[in-house]
Amino acid sequence: MCRVLVFGKNGQVGRELQRSLNLMEDAVFLGREDEGGDLLDIKGMVSRIRKEKPEIIFNAAAYTAVDAAENDKETAKRVNYDAVATIANVCKELNCILIHYSTDHVFNGSGNQPWKESDSTDPINVYGSSKELGERAIIESGCRGYIFRTSWVYSVHGKNFVKTMLQLAKSKKNIRVVCDQFGTPTSAAFIADVSTYLAFYRQTYGVEVFNLVPNGCISWYDFASFIFSNIREKPSSPILKPVKTAEYHTVAPRPLNCRLDNSKLINVLPMDAIKNWDFYAQQVLNILLNSKE
Repeated sequence: MCRVLVFGKNGQVGRELQRSLNLMEDAVFLGREDEGGDLLDIKGMVSRIRKEKPEIIFNAAAYTAVDAAENDKETAKRVNYDAVATIANVCKELNCILIHYSTDHVFNGSGNQPWKESDSTDPINVYGSSKELGERAIIESGCRGYIFRTSWVYSVHGKNFVKTMLQLAKSKKNIRVVCDQFGTPTSAAFIADVSTYLAFYRQTYGVEVFNLVPNGCISWYDFASFIFSNIREKPSSPILKPVKTAEYHTVAPRPLNCRLDNSKLINVLPMDAIKNWDFYAQQVLNILLNSKE
């Protein structure tokens, strides 16, 4: 019997969960290549869960390719809904706590006020719809656990906006960045640390939904400006050009307002546990900019 089972060990949050849970000898981390770690293989996944009999499952695996999902609806649904519903039902059966990560894309992006956990969901793309279905399945299963909605996730691992901007800075003189989409950049390390803390130190009797983001919000354009302001070795940073969403074509529509109200989270964490988004962004940038790679 293992204490913790983690799906999605190779993703941004999964990699950080390995760090935050590294002192646990009875933690099992699974990727798609591992036995029972592929969420498209429902039977194998269920078999592995029942074999391990975990007390807590962290589901950090997901279909996150927003544009690709528009033309691959079936796979997005199988990973973000079918597999999630199955995990939730097995958690109910085994009396296991489920920690699941969702997204700001469950909202339609209208208005300019931060979304609260109690606001009605209304996704505008396939990715958001599949994640919303996953949330509903967890709640309807009757299991215990947390659904954490995150926003604009980045880290020192994998592909993300921060690493893309740093790479473009090496070869591009002019970079167009969307200026009318607003949200909160959220480091995967922050997500892993907060969700791990709540999983182990706070009792839950049902499924609770939390917006898991740091304080503050900005546009993608402002975030890019912050990233480039940290580049010291270049004679001059690339010229950033703001562009409206309507002028920047993507396969999947993007919500303009991805602001998430984190006051509920603030109220259950120790005082001053959550800092402004740039505190965490600076930590990641320091690592990436000092890397020899």
